[in-house]
Amino acid sequence: MSGIGCNLSNDAGNWFVVSPGSVMVHKSTGDMIVDCKKGNLSGSSTLVSKSNGAVWGNILLGGGIGYIVDRNTGAGFDYPNTTTIQMRDIAIAPVVLPPPQASAETVKSN
Repeated sequence: MSGIGCNLSNDAGNWFVVSPGSVMVHKSTGDMIVDCKKGNLSGSSTLVSKSNGAVWGNILLGGGIGYIVDRNTGAGFDYPNTTTIQMRDIAIAPVVLPPPQASAETVKSN
């Protein structure tokens, strides 16, 4: 489906893309939240940030400093290249009216 607007966010920033499309994001060790909407359709997903092979090479060659640099810049971590978001119809909740209040009548008996 085309024309769906999606907000992507992680601890390094926020981005917007319309499907079908692509966007360049800043890498991070934090997961990416994807929220998409079009009309009354909505969907969301979380893209998990995973360490790539470079982080292990930097640990071996650069020791702790290499890992710290990769972690702070996000360079040693990747998100999936593509994702599919399941869109669902947002049901509009029916308006629920409060029950009518019982009238208080005083009945006098003789």
